[in-house]
Amino acid sequence: MDPILAIVIAVVAALVVGVIAWFAAIAYRKKVYEAKVGTAEVKAREIIDDALKTAETKKREALLEAKEESIKTKNELERESKERRAEIQRYEKRVLSKEEAIDKKAETLEKREAKMTAKEAELDRLRGEVENARQHQLQELEKISGLTSEQAKEYLIKSVEDEVKHETAVLIKELENAAKEEADKKAKEYVVAAIQRCAADHVAESTISVVQLPNDEMKGRIIGREGRNIRTLETLTGVELIIDDTPEAVVLSGFDPIRRDVARIALEKLIVDGRIHPARIEEMVEKAQKEVETMIREEGESAALEVGVHGIHPELIKLLGRMKYRTSYGQNALRHSVEVAILSGLLAAEIGVDVRLAKRAGLLHDIGKSIDREMEGTHVQIGVDLCRKYKESAIVINAVEAHHGDVEFQSLIACIVQAADTISAARPGARRETLEAYTNRLKQLEDITNSFKGVDKSFAIQAGREVRVMVVPEQVSDDDMVLMARELSKKIEAELEYPGQIKINVIRESRAIDYAK
Repeated sequence: MDPILAIVIAVVAALVVGVIAWFAAIAYRKKVYEAKVGTAEVKAREIIDDALKTAETKKREALLEAKEESIKTKNELERESKERRAEIQRYEKRVLSKEEAIDKKAETLEKREAKMTAKEAELDRLRGEVENARQHQLQELEKISGLTSEQAKEYLIKSVEDEVKHETAVLIKELENAAKEEADKKAKEYVVAAIQRCAADHVAESTISVVQLPNDEMKGRIIGREGRNIRTLETLTGVELIIDDTPEAVVLSGFDPIRRDVARIALEKLIVDGRIHPARIEEMVEKAQKEVETMIREEGESAALEVGVHGIHPELIKLLGRMKYRTSYGQNALRHSVEVAILSGLLAAEIGVDVRLAKRAGLLHDIGKSIDREMEGTHVQIGVDLCRKYKESAIVINAVEAHHGDVEFQSLIACIVQAADTISAARPGARRETLEAYTNRLKQLEDITNSFKGVDKSFAIQAGREVRVMVVPEQVSDDDMVLMARELSKKIEAELEYPGQIKINVIRESRAIDYAK
């Protein structure tokens, strides 16, 4: 046999055997799987049967529980409904009892209302009877007294008012007298203490108006060729030079004391220098003006330092220095202001008010006098404007404005300054005006006011700074008073010479006087 064929047959046989074995294995596995499937189906049926039995059992249990819960809920609802019905029944009983009580009260109120209506009717009847009786009594009283009820009421009210007014007036008068006595006593003590402690000079400086010359030959040099030198000096200073037969002296005549002092200093420098000609005169006058300005500032600073007042505006310091060249009845205005400042401080210390502020107000009270010859208006108004311009306090401004009584005092310091001003001006030797001239001026002032028709009395007060005119009310009306005050001021201005200003105070009053017997 061919070997290849044998190999092929062997291979084919092996393949056939393998295929048979594979199919046999498949058949065996199929049988095994079918057996397993049958077993699983049996188990599945058993499981399903068990599940159905369990579900049926749980269903019966759930139904039982639901029935029990339903019965329980039903019992609770029945119990709550019974309780609510019982509570509603209780409320109904209470409402019924309240309705019964309200009905009883309504019946009681109706009875009371009926009684009140009857009583009101009775009261109306009684009121009518009382009113008729009162009217009858009033008529009888009016017949007896001869007065109506309104007249009697007015008479009674007037009697009570008069009695109260009289008692009030008596009480006020007693209180005023007691207060005045106490105030006078205290004021005298304060003023005496202040005057005793004030050590001011009693002699005022005089303004120099005469320049001494080394010899009479100097007069010709001052006059100069054809009068050139004297004309130049007069033109530059505004002062008139009087060169007469007075030996070794030249008189300076001028209204402005500052200009006169400039001319004096310039002339003295020219005399010392010896070179007198227009150019040199102009140079010396300029130097003298600067020297006077410096001296004015130093005088103001010295015055402020003397009284211990600080912080004054530099322009006010200069104006204070200018007051050295201002006099009032021969009293130097700067020394007067220093005295007033010192006295104001002493009085303020006695009373217990601000001493520094009182000194400041006293030092500045006459500041308007420094330029009152150059401006229109009284020195009081000018001083007020200056203090306002340089930011002084309201208390200082009021003290300046009120120190002659032109306005009302707004502080104790204003009263102190007025008192100190009066003390400084009235002390012996302060002013050159004689007592006779002073009394004559006051008499002339009163004579002028008494010359007007309708004037009853007139009084010059405050050293002639105010005149009070009492008029007859039957002859002078309120409107006539205004015209009279105006005419009086015009006549005083035309006929009388006086310093400062005069206040005309026209007074018209009616008085009713009675006596208790």
